[in-house]
Amino acid sequence: MGIIIVEICDGSLIQEIEIERILEAEYPEVAVIESTCLSFCGICARRPYAIVNGKRVFAKTAAECLELIRQRIEAELEIYA
Repeated sequence: MGIIIVEICDGSLIQEIEIERILEAEYPEVAVIESTCLSFCGICARRPYAIVNGKRVFAKTAAECLELIRQRIEAELEIYA
């Protein structure tokens, strides 16, 4: 398991892209965990989102959300540099 946890809801619009494959290929330090529900009722049906080390990241599109997730991962990795 990675030092950075990215949690995604299986109903989130972020699932439009292969988020797990993309992130785990780019960042060996990342573990993507898919859950049936992350208890942010309604947001998963309206916007792509994920939780990166406990912090919510969301955007209008899956591509934008992926970029914000990458930025959050980079910020988290700076702690270990």
